[in-house]
Amino acid sequence: MITIEALKGFGADTEEGLARCMGMEAFYLQLVGAMLEDANFAKLDAAVEAKDAKAAFEAAHALKGALGNLALTPVCKPVEEITEKLRGQDTMPDIADLYQQYKEALEELKALQ
Repeated sequence: MITIEALKGFGADTEEGLARCMGMEAFYLQLVGAMLEDANFAKLDAAVEAKDAKAAFEAAHALKGALGNLALTPVCKPVEEITEKLRGQDTMPDIADLYQQYKEALEELKALQ
């Protein structure tokens, strides 16, 4: 089970995330758990695999907002950068390094469950 301490160790700004949830720790942790099931992770992966810049942008943009609201910084930061690289692009730019950072951070977060 994900804990505040584990999220802090991961690098999440739990104070910010908790503040957005009015200090309700159980609610915040529930939202973090639900976030890990977000369909946009799979959509981003599929779009990157298909080199579909527009679909990748849409998925990354949605993830950026949700991850940012939960202050899951280690995953959010590379997703933010991916979003900006994809913004307005018709063809897939080189996001390989950022995508790898995102995938590693996401796996680290999932391992906290």
